[in-house]
Parts: sequence; structure tokens; C-alpha cells
Amino acid sequence: MNERILLPLDGSRVGEAALPYVDDLISKMAPGVKVEITLLQVVSPLTHYVVAGAAGVAVPYTEEEMKVLRQKALDYLGKAGEVLKSRGANVKTMVAVGDAADSIMKAADEIGADLIAMSTHGRSGISRWAFGSVTDRVLRWGNRPVLLVRAPKETK
Repeated sequence: MNERILLPLDGSRVGEAALPYVDDLISKMAPGVKVEITLLQVVSPLTHYVVAGAAGVAVPYTEEEMKVLRQKALDYLGKAGEVLKSRGANVKTMVAVGDAADSIMKAADEIGADLIAMSTHGRSGISRWAFGSVTDRVLRWGNRPVLLVRAPKETK
């Protein structure tokens, strides 16, 4: 039997809060259950701004800049997955470009995930309105079970 878990990571300690829970989940699975964990990082296609005096212009990332961003994401995911690999999990890495929630749900469908495990930043009020909630969108609009882990306050 195979279990597929999608673990989106955003590069922050808050985002990594789900890692120990996935590690614990793997250790409690029945012998003979193969676990495949796909670590996903979504790179935003946003542009950067060039400001000269009072004028500013949005400049899209070049293909070379996107290549560097993707490689940094792959390097980060490889390092983040070392503990899970040491537990015997088959760890894969994946980098997507686009909207985080949409990319997470699409990746879950692509890999046939049995579970999406992710942490929540725990934003509320104005900051939630301003930044949105990737976790909330995945939970409400996704079609996979979701394990949510609230990041401890000290990691924020």
C-alpha cells in the first residue's frame, strides 16, 4: 500500500511547522506502508519594482531570475526533506510558479495525494484580509483531506 502526502513549504520556520507532524505520522504507519512525500514550494510570478525618484515601474522577472528562484527552492526543499528521507520515506520535490493555493491544489491532484499537510500562519483580521489565507483556500476549495498545523507563536 502507498500513501502520498503533499507538504507545501514556503521557506519559513512557520511553514515548516507541519514537518514534525508528518515525521510522526510516518513513524506510526503500519509496516509495509510505503510513504511518498512530495515537498512543494510555490514561487510567485510577481514582478519586482524599479524605482527612480518618484516614478516606479513593475519589471517582470527574467527567465534567468526565475531559473535562480526555482533552483533556490529545489535546494531548500532537498534540505528540508533530509529528516523524512532518513525515516525511510520516498521524498520528491516540486516547484510550481503561480498562485500558492491554486498550485497546491493542482499539485495534489497531479500526484494523487491522499493528504495535504500544511501549517497555518494564524493570521486574522486586517493581515488576513491583506495577505489572504492560502491555507483557508486549500481547505475550503480543495478536494483532498488536509492536516492543518498551527505554527507555535515562538516560530513566527
